[in-house]
Amino acid sequence: MTEVVGVRDDQRIQRDVLAELAWDPRLRPNEIGVSVDQGVVTLTGFVDGAARAWAATRSAQRVRGVRAVADTIEVRLPGTPGRTDAEIAIAASRALEWDSSLPAERLDVTVANGWLTVRGVVEFGWQRRAAEGEVRRLAGVRGIGNLIEVRPGAPPVAERLRRDVQRALARTIGADRVTVEVDGDALVLAGVVRSWWERDQVQRVAWCAPGVRVVHDQLLVGG
Repeated sequence: MTEVVGVRDDQRIQRDVLAELAWDPRLRPNEIGVSVDQGVVTLTGFVDGAARAWAATRSAQRVRGVRAVADTIEVRLPGTPGRTDAEIAIAASRALEWDSSLPAERLDVTVANGWLTVRGVVEFGWQRRAAEGEVRRLAGVRGIGNLIEVRPGAPPVAERLRRDVQRALARTIGADRVTVEVDGDALVLAGVVRSWWERDQVQRVAWCAPGVRVVHDQLLVGG
């Protein structure tokens, strides 16, 4: 009986993921395959840029009941001549410079065969995430490597940091399901959240905390 319910749930999740992919205007119908096993979604197929592969993954994560997403989508750039590595690197550097919240002068971009890598040093974890978001949308990018290091300006006070993060979580998703521990300049997040959206919110809050260099995400996504 349990197996039948599991199969039925997986089939419903599969239908919902396919519907969510079709709903996203950045994706084309029937270019991405979806299989589900015990709430774990596997995406297959081919797209013409890293931004669209990322959009597919985010679409699947939005569906209720999805426990994890395995992205096996292959990025295949169109056969016609597109952007060169040099052009992508210039576009990425300009995108970082246009974001006034980022220390663009401390960031370095390299591109090889369409694979873009960002290196450098920032003070806050949210800046690391923001930099990746800026370059992920660029045309011609096959994949992203984020090697930016977070170096806080001052070490955090453990108990104050834990309390501030817990309060911030209470303002957004409610803090009763997530525990926060501080280990030096690292935050350890544990507990169960109801969706990938909630998990994103917890991570966003954690990375916005001053003095945090590393976030260890041990969160589980419930159905």
